[in-house]
Amino acid sequence: MAVDGAARTRAWGVGLAVFSSVCFGASGPFGKALIEAGLGPLQAVWLRIATAALVLVPLALLLRGRAAVRGLRLNLGPVLLYGVTGVAGCQALYFVAASRLPVGVAILLEFSGPVIVLAWLGLVRRAPVHRTAVAGVAVAMAGLTMVVQVWTGLSLDPVGLAAGIGAAACQASYFLIVDRLTGRVDPLVITASGSVVAAVSLTALATPWSLPWDVLPAQVPVAGHTAPGWTLVVWIGIVSTVLAYLAGVAGLQRLSAQVGGAICYTEAVAAALIAWAVLGERLTPAQMLGGVIVLTGAYIAQRAAVPRPGLPAQVPAGTGTAAAAPGTGMAEPAGK
Repeated sequence: MAVDGAARTRAWGVGLAVFSSVCFGASGPFGKALIEAGLGPLQAVWLRIATAALVLVPLALLLRGRAAVRGLRLNLGPVLLYGVTGVAGCQALYFVAASRLPVGVAILLEFSGPVIVLAWLGLVRRAPVHRTAVAGVAVAMAGLTMVVQVWTGLSLDPVGLAAGIGAAACQASYFLIVDRLTGRVDPLVITASGSVVAAVSLTALATPWSLPWDVLPAQVPVAGHTAPGWTLVVWIGIVSTVLAYLAGVAGLQRLSAQVGGAICYTEAVAAALIAWAVLGERLTPAQMLGGVIVLTGAYIAQRAAVPRPGLPAQVPAGTGTAAAAPGTGMAEPAGK
């Protein structure tokens, strides 16, 4: 019975992590449409996170009440760091990198976060690092280079390179902090608090007071059709942020930072497939092969998952419909 329970917990963790990656990857066409309609990239990110905060905070207070405030107060430092780095920093620095480097290079730099996770665990924390997780990350990284076709238009800019490395460090921070908060703070509370902190952190950079608000009621072209801009904001705010982060945090709390980091590479594959289905973007044979390699790496890594004792196999109440890596979601060749 214990073995069956452990297997169910791991299955839930993997399923939630993959669901999170798909939600992150699904933001691409809609975020890109908003940017082309007149929003600045950081303004689009700020709207996305602010929308998530407006949904999550009342939900957390309603479903968690005083318990949410108590758990948050006892772990305020890590939660603040999670919002500044894992949410705001990862997305903002990725956009700086993508604006100065080929987007494929920016993605590859950001997704070196799981490598940093493994190095931190092994060298700083002196924690055991599963060889299977290392192998999974290595295989997934190899596949990712093919998915994003990193060799096309290769050029390096020092500021862009620094921003890309910073985005990777912030992504690693996301995995490590959630790993640390497991069992201490509810996933809903972590996600709600992180969204508020991220929105506040990005306010000065995004200058929401100068937003072209007329974009929201206007008809915005997307995928050969048009839709009101506000519906696209709702999509990237609810699906690609609320559900994505809730599922990612809940999944990581059932796996571990090193395993969840490898599974997050499925985001790039999901983004490529969604862009192909929605926008008709072509996938080269190399990209399709790379996608298979990424999925193989994720499969290898999840075999290293050791379910945490005491965690239920089901989704905790309030974590979403069925709800790992904090994807930026709005500026990649296949629709990130």
